[in-house]
Amino acid sequence: MATEPPQTGDDATPAVQPRWLDADEQRVWQAYLSATTLLDDHLDRQLQRDAGMPHVYYGFLVQLSEAPRRRLRMTEMARAAKITRSRLSHAIARLERNGWVTREDCPSDRRGQFAVLTDQGYEVLRRTAPGHVEAVRQALFDRLTPAQQKTLGEIMEIVAEGLQPLDAGADLPWLR
Repeated sequence: MATEPPQTGDDATPAVQPRWLDADEQRVWQAYLSATTLLDDHLDRQLQRDAGMPHVYYGFLVQLSEAPRRRLRMTEMARAAKITRSRLSHAIARLERNGWVTREDCPSDRRGQFAVLTDQGYEVLRRTAPGHVEAVRQALFDRLTPAQQKTLGEIMEIVAEGLQPLDAGADLPWLR
């Protein structure tokens, strides 16, 4: 909604006026929402078709494949994925049922656990990665010039940096 009529609170206190999006900002916002929704759906469909997993699970396998000894603390995985520990636990349970990941207790922290990428999980990732990279290239990078790619990267870094909570007591999903 680009413009709204001014509103007031009760008779004694004027309401804080929202900073409505203008027409150009609204166009950019709607384009962003449409593009990210379509891209997420495109990548999910490709990974479901090729490997029987959603994009978020593929991301977990990638995280583990890049970690030393192909293992990460579950809390670190939740933090990197920006999800709750409960949601991560559910996803890891499904990956365990597929034989792609195992869990190990942390010897230095009785409450902590590691997720470990199995050889079978690594093989699934190895087979799936070329198709996934091609889907990403076709959907995003092939449509942009090198200058547009650079600009998009810079913009996304600025947005991500601005949204990172600085307060240690922030309500962060991976702490829930």
